[in-house]
Amino acid sequence: MMKHALWQGLIAGTAGAVVMTLGEKAEQRLTGRPDSHVPARVLERLTGMAERPGRQPEPVNWVMHFGQGALLGVLRSVMAHAGLRGPWSSAKFAVVRLTNDQILENATGVGAPPPSWPRRELAVDLLHKTVYAFVTGVVADALAARSGPGPGQRHAAMRPGRRAGAGPLPRQEAHSR
Repeated sequence: MMKHALWQGLIAGTAGAVVMTLGEKAEQRLTGRPDSHVPARVLERLTGMAERPGRQPEPVNWVMHFGQGALLGVLRSVMAHAGLRGPWSSAKFAVVRLTNDQILENATGVGAPPPSWPRRELAVDLLHKTVYAFVTGVVADALAARSGPGPGQRHAAMRPGRRAGAGPLPRQEAHSR
């Protein structure tokens, strides 16, 4: 499972990062919001690279942006291979994606806790990271489905009142959890 989860997760996470980036660029054209150089500053601090005041080098920004997206995709792929698939799992993964950013940005002193952000900036970040999480989830789920149901799905299929699918429980079954 882990061998497949690794390469499939890198693909899924990269796909999520690409779609998120395209959405960010479209949003920036509409809103006039400038590029963020937070990824570059975080990577510089994590690696001990010399920080450059002002505009950050684009390659450093892209390495962190896409590298972080690809690596986190591995976790979403592991979720999918375990049987955690569908929108609920992608929503859980969105929280992981946001948490990862906040840990790295706050631990390096590059960022500040989200409650201190302007509301519009927070909403934009939540939107883009959610897009990443759901696109990554769709790709990871599709790739994992090629291997059949995950262990959690197989277990659910054996239990009365449970469904093997990834979707939400039908309304009449919601109380039998």
